[in-house]
Amino acid sequence: MIRNKKVVILGGGLSGLSAAWHLQRKGIPCSLFEKENSTGGLCRSRQSNGFTFDSCGHLLHFKHRYAFGLVKRLLSENLVEHKKSAWIFSHKTFTRYPFQVNLYGLPQPVVKECLLEFVKARFNGKNGFPEDPSFLDWINQTLGKGIARHFMVPYNSKFWTIPLSKITCEWFDGFIPVPSLKEVIEGTIGPTSRIFGYNARFWYPAKGGIGELTRAFSSRIKNIFLGQSAQSIDLKGKTVHFSGGNSVKFDYLISTIPLPEFLRLAGRLPKRIASSSKQLKHNSIFNLNLGIDRQGLSGKHWVYFPEKKYPFFRAGFFSSFSRGLCPPGASSLYIEASYSEDKPIDKGDIEQRLIKGMFECGILRPSDRILAREVNDIKYGYIIYDRNRGSALKQIKDFLKEKDVFCLGRYGGWEYFSMEDAILEGRKICEVFI
Repeated sequence: MIRNKKVVILGGGLSGLSAAWHLQRKGIPCSLFEKENSTGGLCRSRQSNGFTFDSCGHLLHFKHRYAFGLVKRLLSENLVEHKKSAWIFSHKTFTRYPFQVNLYGLPQPVVKECLLEFVKARFNGKNGFPEDPSFLDWINQTLGKGIARHFMVPYNSKFWTIPLSKITCEWFDGFIPVPSLKEVIEGTIGPTSRIFGYNARFWYPAKGGIGELTRAFSSRIKNIFLGQSAQSIDLKGKTVHFSGGNSVKFDYLISTIPLPEFLRLAGRLPKRIASSSKQLKHNSIFNLNLGIDRQGLSGKHWVYFPEKKYPFFRAGFFSSFSRGLCPPGASSLYIEASYSEDKPIDKGDIEQRLIKGMFECGILRPSDRILAREVNDIKYGYIIYDRNRGSALKQIKDFLKEKDVFCLGRYGGWEYFSMEDAILEGRKICEVFI
């Protein structure tokens, strides 16, 4: 076990906090440096005019007993279980998510097309399936061209911002339900009570927002240094230089900083690494939080919007997660729009268009008043799994590992990550030092 070596962690989001907590629990000293004046990263919650807003939609889903047990210990009675209520708004109506098993209620021609094309895809089997399919290939061959046309392609194109033919299938194992023919048929003749998907149930704090989790981690970690923004990283000299003139030496560095930003801070790099860095793609999320002067805004947890006329891909309702996030007689929601270099947005009027869309789909009423609003423009939203990502990422990580640098988290490790994944990766990093 490495006990006399200096371990430095950059970034106080969930991955960095989990790494620090697990290392210190194993008796491995480490120091964590965070550029903001509080820890949490995107898992922060803030107060605004009596409302508690998260930075964006953050819910806890668990597949692993260890992660659930740890979070339960950290939050205790403040952790509440919810039965998912996820919906889709299309063709002027709300239907349950996932689309492929909840066709009932859609226009009859849409239901017919989706069902017949699903049957055709099911009986076609693997015939014509490419050896290395794109996400678009997978959708058409697995769910059929009807479900593809009416939900999967428009929604995912809006979300990812690039053609689905350029996205691989590496990222979604277990995330997209693949129903049986019986399940699809049942969902066309009537509403289904079964909840599909890995996130049929989720957990969320009763009070304080999702930031309660990172605050609970932080309170149990020593050597957290706030307001320390890394300005440069000397990989050869194993030194991190911070704004204000401070610097820290390391034997091992754990970074949760977005990987392209970390490589920029590292200065001159081998040409192959600099070239690989340019291959890393991501989308960005413009998140608008609103506090509304009406109780019971929605009993739903979140809604997907596949149609082009709505500039947002999803809206969720904080007040459906916890009444404690709002003043009496009020509700709150978040609205998310995706953008990238390939599909930019006009930030001059995006807030107005998001709010207008909420009125147009009927979630907001003309009589509703906005009591609070908060904007979170998230540069690094979701990692795009295109054909270049795998080889580029391997080259970068192999290079950094030779320098005793380990990259963690959604952005540091450049992965499609859940909150549970971030917690578990923080635990796994201990294996390097034991």
